[in-house]
Amino acid sequence: MAIGEAPVFIKKVKKVVAGGHHGGAWKVAYADFVTAMMAFFLLMWLINTTSPEQKRGIADYFAPASVSESTSGSGGILGGTALGQDGAQGSGASSVIEQLAPQAPPDSDSQGQNDTTGASPGDPLEEASEQALREALRRREEAAFASAAESLRQSMQTMPELAELSRQIRLDQTPEGLRIQLIDEEGRSMFNPGSAAPNERARLLLRAVARMVNQLPNRITVTGHTSADPNPSRAEGDWSLSAQRADASRAILQGAGVDPDRVYQVSGKANSEPLFPDDPTLAGNRRIAIILLHEAAVLPTDHSL
Repeated sequence: MAIGEAPVFIKKVKKVVAGGHHGGAWKVAYADFVTAMMAFFLLMWLINTTSPEQKRGIADYFAPASVSESTSGSGGILGGTALGQDGAQGSGASSVIEQLAPQAPPDSDSQGQNDTTGASPGDPLEEASEQALREALRRREEAAFASAAESLRQSMQTMPELAELSRQIRLDQTPEGLRIQLIDEEGRSMFNPGSAAPNERARLLLRAVARMVNQLPNRITVTGHTSADPNPSRAEGDWSLSAQRADASRAILQGAGVDPDRVYQVSGKANSEPLFPDDPTLAGNRRIAIILLHEAAVLPTDHSL
């Protein structure tokens, strides 16, 4: 370099391709993957939480409702057929309408006049609807029985005067209806020996049962039972004694508010249906059985509920 000349600098620039570490394109792909997985798990959660009715509604929403079922230019009633084939002054394409109209049965006029309900008496649809109605009423009645029985159990536990008598009440379902049995225990009889008048213990239980019975409209039956007596001469009077005890129990129920029209039957069965067949002489065979029947009472028209 000659003296007095300016120095020459050479600058080398190193270019980095793709920004190092393979660039940032993988971040975009990873973000798309995470978004897709989040959408997938959200979809699975929605499928598990929606009901079948909601799923059908979603499917109907996305169903193509406007797709024509016809291969002609229109899916309407005329199916793309031009009007005026029967004349310019005609009222429309009558030939097309006649082809599309359903053919009426020969006796359609007589059926239309005689059948105003749309179903004959022996129609399977009508029988199925009646069966479904009976089934719904039966389930509703069983639910009402269960609710009334539960209220009786709760009152027996919450009231001190009834808590110690809770073992003497038994509730169960029978083909006739809900059965409430007031059972004697050894040393805890509800009637004095040979007497038809209920003692104070039996009166408390019967009044508690009356409160439960008043929650439902069903008719009731009251049946008296006695235990077997080894002495045949005294066992002969058990029929009248069991009937008298059932009638005395019926009077207490009515005095506690049970409508007299709801009493369907009062009877005495003596020792013919022991609760403990293995030992008919047990005190538990002496009982009063009150059954709420499946059918409701038919009250007079002027009866106020």
